[in-house]
Amino acid sequence: MTAQTLSATTLPDAGAERRPTEDRSPEQRSWWPVWRGILLRSALVPVIVLAPLVALQPSADHRFNTYSNGARYLAHPGDLFFEAVRSVPQYLALGNFRPLGRMVEWTLDALTFAITGLLGLPANVSLRLVSFASAVLLTLATVVLAECVVSRGRPFTGPPSPVAAVLPFAVGGSFVAAGRTSTTVLFGGLYFLTAALVLLVAAAAAGAVGRPRLGTRLGVLAGVTGAVLAGFNEMAWLALPLATLVVLVRARLVLALSWRETVRGAGARFTGLLWAGFLPVAIPVRLIIARECLAGRCYSGSEVAPDGILGALPNRLTSWVPPLMWQRATEGPYGHTLGLALLPALVLLLLLIRRFWRDLPSCEIPDRRQVWALAATGLGVLVLAATMGALNAQMQLLAAAGWWGLGWRDSALAGAGGALLTVALLTGVSVLGRRKAGTYRGGALAGVLLLVLIAAVSSSANRDYRAAAASEKPAFVHDRVAQEIADFDRSAAGDARRCALREQYRNGLRRDRRTGYPAELRRFDQAVNAATFRLAHRPFCAKLPA
Repeated sequence: MTAQTLSATTLPDAGAERRPTEDRSPEQRSWWPVWRGILLRSALVPVIVLAPLVALQPSADHRFNTYSNGARYLAHPGDLFFEAVRSVPQYLALGNFRPLGRMVEWTLDALTFAITGLLGLPANVSLRLVSFASAVLLTLATVVLAECVVSRGRPFTGPPSPVAAVLPFAVGGSFVAAGRTSTTVLFGGLYFLTAALVLLVAAAAAGAVGRPRLGTRLGVLAGVTGAVLAGFNEMAWLALPLATLVVLVRARLVLALSWRETVRGAGARFTGLLWAGFLPVAIPVRLIIARECLAGRCYSGSEVAPDGILGALPNRLTSWVPPLMWQRATEGPYGHTLGLALLPALVLLLLLIRRFWRDLPSCEIPDRRQVWALAATGLGVLVLAATMGALNAQMQLLAAAGWWGLGWRDSALAGAGGALLTVALLTGVSVLGRRKAGTYRGGALAGVLLLVLIAAVSSSANRDYRAAAASEKPAFVHDRVAQEIADFDRSAAGDARRCALREQYRNGLRRDRRTGYPAELRRFDQAVNAATFRLAHRPFCAKLPA
């Protein structure tokens, strides 16, 4: 019978079979090597899946913000705060509040530009590296939330659950380039970090459950965090209802506390203080935005359309399902799904299975109540993210047109929720009936192999998306622009190439916007000039105004 290490703080699970530990050495009883393996998988699985996108061409605002914001705020980081505050009225008039979220976004632009300047990498590569790092943080945040919910004692003071060991494979498979609006393609750094923030705030609330008292410092932190969430972005607002849910789930399902103990406990107080810090900021902001949108002046991405939510909700609830996302990623001329990237990705992911199999006996097998708690948490994350997506008028139109599996701003959080739900399902199948160690390990291995295959196909689908995007003329132009900025050629030939790229960009505009000095071309000039003046003290094209 395989041995298992138990935490001294772990409460007994009635009816569960425990395995002897006296024949294990102190080194074997230590669970920290197991956590190191989980951290390693949380870092490597997302990178393996996302690796085919490392040279994906910039699109939408990324074509300009990386240069203009990056060059500006790298040179003057103090402007981040003042510009975010100064622009609040302007963005409120457009139905958008997010001062702290913009500060994070601009910081990521500056970091991207700094990598380009330091390593000489094209901005599109630097942009993806920052996005990959954010995806790793999201994977870690998902693991932290799961462990805080299912732990019977104080989280991270005992052996991890196998849920934490499996989750990196499930989360990694959700990082699919499911269309141009997917967070894997557009604003990945910002929305991966936002989703990680939501999950970590909920994890902190779950971790407070069962504490004898909340404490002044933690209470103040909760109130400040609530105010921060109100000024971050709309997706961050989901941390409040999610924190409320996980407090109830852990208190009632995992720790079996009474309703009286639940509502008077430290977890409920932490959540109450979150709301207390959040509502005084969020309520007046939403009233102002509702007035602007009612007058038809707000940005369409910020408009809320409650009437169409029921029609779009099924679409958004399934938007995280990998096969549906593969369909969106492989729609281009190079889409094969089972393509060139499948085999190397599969080999690399299978190499991680060996460490997983070695660490699995040191994990504490969950019981049914813990599995139900994990499933409730995953479903809660998924429903909240999907509801926000379904409230958007644009998503409602796309859902009505049959665009299943299409990525949007909710994709990062929906993918994490779907991963939690998937792992809960796989774990639940393994713990049905008697929880014998050998049977459970075999079921866990089968589940992980399935998740590895899904992640490998997601990597292949990402390769197909990049190949299709590279075949488009506008993407090619911006790819070459990034190369020319990174490897700035001061010769007359280099200047001629850059001026030719500018002309190609003009020719790619709509015919009615090619004459004169259109706004799109002016924005292009401002962005690339900011970059080249910062890196080489020269204009992008000598014919342009400096």
